[in-house]
Amino acid sequence: MRRRAILAAPALLAGLPARAARDVADATGRRIPVPDRVTRVFPAGPPAAILLYTLAPDLLAGWPARPPRPHEAAFMDPAAAALPEVGRLTGRDNTANLEAVLAQRPDLVLDYGSVAPVYVQLAERVSAQTGLPTVLLDGALQKIPETYELLGAVLDRREAAARRAGVADGIIGEAREAAAQLAARGRPRVYYARGPRGDQTGLRGSINAEIIEFAGAENVAVGPPGARGLAQVGAEQVLAWDPDWIITLDPAFVRHATADPIWRATRAVRAGRIVQAPNTPFGWVDFPPSVNRLLGLMWLPVLFGVAPAEGLAARVEEFHALYYHRRPSGEQVKGLLAPALGRG
Repeated sequence: MRRRAILAAPALLAGLPARAARDVADATGRRIPVPDRVTRVFPAGPPAAILLYTLAPDLLAGWPARPPRPHEAAFMDPAAAALPEVGRLTGRDNTANLEAVLAQRPDLVLDYGSVAPVYVQLAERVSAQTGLPTVLLDGALQKIPETYELLGAVLDRREAAARRAGVADGIIGEAREAAAQLAARGRPRVYYARGPRGDQTGLRGSINAEIIEFAGAENVAVGPPGARGLAQVGAEQVLAWDPDWIITLDPAFVRHATADPIWRATRAVRAGRIVQAPNTPFGWVDFPPSVNRLLGLMWLPVLFGVAPAEGLAARVEEFHALYYHRRPSGEQVKGLLAPALGRG
């Protein structure tokens, strides 16, 4: 994940009056002073916004990219879904500036993703420029339970955080067991198609396709040595890889792939193993890569035939009720799952 800060105003503005009364540790081990009572948090990017929303929607200052669309809001807490766009401090499309951040009167800034030294420096720079404590949490999939525990301590929401951490730990443990079964049986080879033409993908080792590999499948998209992140590829290259499964977020790509002669020649399309991962209100593979990926870890073992389909809908419903603060109807869950389970 690439993140960089673009704060349009110079570092002249004083931050909000300090109310720090306790020190908390973030994922980097830094001790950060935060107010005794946190009432408003500015998410640095979409992954942080989703993480915060799942634990404490009442503290969310707004959405860094765009507010949820109506069909997404139908799966969310109405008050949180109605929050405005506040701009983002990280990523490729940075839109927030110091005035925009401070106008929200947050108690702290939350970032969620890589904790490599360059991003620690970024968090410290954001803190220096805004005068606000900036907490950086580790976006790695296996760290989600620990991340909830840390965020619960930061926000003083320990009980709610512990409940979510426990559920996440169970999902991750089941995914590891499913991966072991696939390793013994033979790992399915998967291409993750992004966009209406399927010509963008997450390379092996990237956070965008992390759950595919974590669940025990093999990501066929291999770039040059050391390459990570998203890449553009052609249909001919995918045909050469000839994956067993194609997973996409875009229904337009499913229509394209089943009509295009090159895509139709792939093993996955010929066998009917092209599926649309649910993406409402957030993607199950990435888009963005946050705690929403836990749903993907529940779904992939079913897709690959190492977990029963029975009970998946009920588990998805319970997940939504806990993490997304709104219990979906049976018809809503059925709509999510209908394009997500292939003929196998």
